[in-house]
Amino acid sequence: MQQPNHWWTESIKLARLTGPILIAQLTQMLMSVVDTLMAGRVSATDLAAVSVGGSIWVPSTLIIMGLALALAPIISHFDGAGKHHKVGNMVQQGIYTAMIGGVLCFAVIQAAPVILNAMSVEDEFRRVTLDYLFYVSFGIPALVLYMVLRNFCEGLSHTVPSLIIGVLGLIVNIPVNYIFIYGEFGMPALGGAGCGLATAIVLWVMALGMLVYVSVVQRFKKLAIFKTFHAPNWDDIWYIVRIGFPIATSMFFEVSLFAAAALVIAPLGATVVASHQIALNISSLVYMVPLSLSMAVTLRVGFALGAGNPANAMLSHKLATFYGMTFAAINGVIMYLAGAWLAGLYTDDQAVIQLAATLMGLAAIFTLSDTFQAIAMGTLRGYKDTKVVMFITFVSYWPFGLSLGVILSLTDWIVPAMGAAGMWIGFIIGLSCAAVLLSWRLLVVSRRYNVAHAANFSESATIQD
Repeated sequence: MQQPNHWWTESIKLARLTGPILIAQLTQMLMSVVDTLMAGRVSATDLAAVSVGGSIWVPSTLIIMGLALALAPIISHFDGAGKHHKVGNMVQQGIYTAMIGGVLCFAVIQAAPVILNAMSVEDEFRRVTLDYLFYVSFGIPALVLYMVLRNFCEGLSHTVPSLIIGVLGLIVNIPVNYIFIYGEFGMPALGGAGCGLATAIVLWVMALGMLVYVSVVQRFKKLAIFKTFHAPNWDDIWYIVRIGFPIATSMFFEVSLFAAAALVIAPLGATVVASHQIALNISSLVYMVPLSLSMAVTLRVGFALGAGNPANAMLSHKLATFYGMTFAAINGVIMYLAGAWLAGLYTDDQAVIQLAATLMGLAAIFTLSDTFQAIAMGTLRGYKDTKVVMFITFVSYWPFGLSLGVILSLTDWIVPAMGAAGMWIGFIIGLSCAAVLLSWRLLVVSRRYNVAHAANFSESATIQD
């Protein structure tokens, strides 16, 4: 039985990891807000172009992010096992692997004209969107380097660099956006396309900032990850892909669930869409806490397993779940009781406020399911178990979540059409399904790991005797 002081020690370690990750995630969200606000001041066309361009750019980067995220549990296992001599090679293999994702990301951007032609958009809208994507594509190599180095740092349970570089990126983002959107200091006024150029510049600042950080801070400098050149090793690259590709795919399933939901309810009118967007925006902001906890528990679980301590791995999971669900419950109560007030921060339209308040009542339940499944998913990543998770998220988000959401919101097959509320009930069902199945998978994986660990321990003891 774990002692209370051990619970407290592990809680402190989780908090120290989660706090910087949370701030880093919030800075990324704020960068998107800055882009939206500054492009919107130019024209509605520029704002729409940035929105659509982002809808192509952001999903295309998920393959880079997913492949890079595989490094965190791999390196945390090395850290727990004291195998720091293997870290440099794996970081370089991670760069090679993420570069493959970068090529795929670039290919998606090159397909943007076809996507826009299918949408039959106006010429000016099309031009600004393609210019935005042209400029932002110069940031792909920087994104590869930044994501790999960030996960290298986080894999060593050091999340402060994510915080520092995230804040740096936000600080740079505002003036650079101003210069290239509005044409200041002799630069051309690019409008919404300037957001793409600003994003590329910010990504390079963040990548180079992270490179300098890991080169001068002693705890990273002593690992000398670039001192020895390591040629591409296809076994290592395939190992990273086996872990990272399912992560990227799971992320895509989640992102596409919400994107598809917005398209489904679009014909229901501006009031419904606006209400849905407000509730989703607030829920996304609240989700930053469980998401950060999920990323932190991946690191703690990976470290514990690398150190040969599976009991501590599950302790980390239980504590992260407890703190995450407590936070979600408190915020759920706030969203339920103060939904109308929160919606009023976005609009004065009473019809929108009333519907948004109803949706936030459902979001209170949605937040609980989302938190539970996010932390279970983070724990499984710590076990480097991602393939089955990919299938679970697909089944939960699409056949259950989206399909039931469409049926409940637009048809009378089960109950009279519920509009946007039906889609949110679909979210709840899908995420609850994911929470149950991921918990089941975690139980299977952890028991299997415990049996293997006990067998290895017994064999080791026999040899020593």
